[in-house]
Amino acid sequence: MLSSRVLSLVGRRTLSTTGCLQGHAGVAKPETYSLPVYIDRRDAPLPDIAFVYNLTPEQKALKEKEKGTWASLNSKEKLDLYRIKFHETYAEMNKSSNEWKTILGGTLLFVGFTAFIVLWQRKYLYGDVPHTFSDDWLAMQTKRMLDMRINPVEGFSAKWDYDKNEWKK
Repeated sequence: MLSSRVLSLVGRRTLSTTGCLQGHAGVAKPETYSLPVYIDRRDAPLPDIAFVYNLTPEQKALKEKEKGTWASLNSKEKLDLYRIKFHETYAEMNKSSNEWKTILGGTLLFVGFTAFIVLWQRKYLYGDVPHTFSDDWLAMQTKRMLDMRINPVEGFSAKWDYDKNEWKK
């Protein structure tokens, strides 16, 4: 019985490892997050790859013409070559946008909605202020604490002059 158990375990192990080996026979395809990407950033002026990845026949012809003398290129062709490599110029990257208005509007909307909720809670959810917050109650509580001589060494009662009946200066 022991031998049949050992053989069944060995057989399972053999089958599982051959399945794993067969799974690794293919070509590994790189994940998209590991490939270089194009991004326009002012702090990194040269992106990893060109902006246009798949060139059209006109762009391929222009790239072949680029290999020759640049004096033969006109300004439109030079601009087209630039647009193949880069999406935006520095001036276009530095151009301000109106996105701040959207962010400010959303923030103010959120703050206004929150203030509305707080005011609603004060009016309908919370009750009246407890009587222990009134000035009379606080005066009676202070007098009681002084009469009981609460914390006489360094605390509340240490700051009261019992002979003159006033706070020490």
